Amino acid sequence: MPISTLDFSEAGGGLRRMMDRFVTEGTLTGDMDEDAFLRAHAAAALLGLLYDQRVRAEYAFMGAKRLYDRLGHLDLARIADMDEGSLRELFAQPVAVHRFANKMAGYTRQVAQIIVDEYEGDASRLWADGASIETIQKRLQRLPGFGPGKSAKIKYVLHFLGYRDFAGEGRM
Repeated sequence: MPISTLDFSEAGGGLRRMMDRFVTEGTLTGDMDEDAFLRAHAAAALLGLLYDQRVRAEYAFMGAKRLYDRLGHLDLARIADMDEGSLRELFAQPVAVHRFANKMAGYTRQVAQIIVDEYEGDASRLWADGASIETIQKRLQRLPGFGPGKSAKIKYVLHFLGYRDFAGEGRM
C-alpha cells in the first residue's frame, strides 16, 4: 500500500530514524516482516509506541511481535485477564520484550484493560473513527505510559504504518 508524503521534520529520536529509513529503504524497523506485522495488528502498533521508552525504537516496535510469539496472540482481552506475574515472566524471557520487563508488563496489562473496557478490545478504535489527531492524542494520554511527548508520535506511527493518512492535515 503506498504511503503518502508526510512532513516528519518535527519528529525526533529513534522514530525519526525509522521514518528516514522508510523513505530510503521502504522499511520502518529494518525488517519487512516486522513492518507487515505492525500493519496487520493495531494492538502491535499501539504497544510498539508504548514500548518506545529508553530502548532503541526499532527494538521497542518489535516488542509486540516478541510478545505475540510467546502468547500466540495479541488479544487484549486475554492479556488484560492474565496474571501480572505470569506476564512479567513472559516479558523477561530472553530476548526480553522490553528492558524494563516489570514496568512494561504492568503498563501492557493496564492498557489492555482500558482498551477492553472503552474500545471493545480493539486498539484501532482509538483512531479508526476519523477523530482528529488532537482527539487521538488526548485518548492516548489517558492510557498508562503515554504522556504528551509519546502521544504526539502517534500521528507518524499511524501514518507510516498505513492506519491513517495525515498528510493533508498540516503540521501539528
